[in-house]
Amino acid sequence: MTTFDFSPLYRTSVGFDRLASLMSSATRQDQGNSYPPYNIRITSEDHYRITMAIAGFSQDEIDITSEQNRLLVTGNRADSEEQGEYLHRGIATRSFERRFNLADHVKVVGASLENGLLHIDLERELPEAMKPRNIKIETSAAPLLDIDQGSDEKEVPQVKDEAA
Repeated sequence: MTTFDFSPLYRTSVGFDRLASLMSSATRQDQGNSYPPYNIRITSEDHYRITMAIAGFSQDEIDITSEQNRLLVTGNRADSEEQGEYLHRGIATRSFERRFNLADHVKVVGASLENGLLHIDLERELPEAMKPRNIKIETSAAPLLDIDQGSDEKEVPQVKDEAA
């Protein structure tokens, strides 16, 4: 049995409910659907590439949709009646749908189809507010503000009139 109890996590944190559902779906057995085969690779620190083997599909038959934290790749082939009788048919020509969960701030930046391989490039873009930044430490011998807390009136400097 592969179930997890995330209730202690919910008592002390906010916003991790998506993590619990992601862990739950990852532990479920995939129903044997491994078509089409794919690779996920890290190309640099914040760049990733998904490569799917979709031989026989044209660019017009592939649809890539990115919505929130999910990537959906679908291939729709029209049933074609090819002439001739097959002795063996091992090349898959069926339609498919493959879903990928994306982490926060991961965006699809491009896709290409080359030699029967679909390449989908992804990039993690952290907002400026989430990037680490250095804080300058300032030292000062004098207080920052000199406030007279005893009176609400401002003191006006006296100017001597030399003409008198």
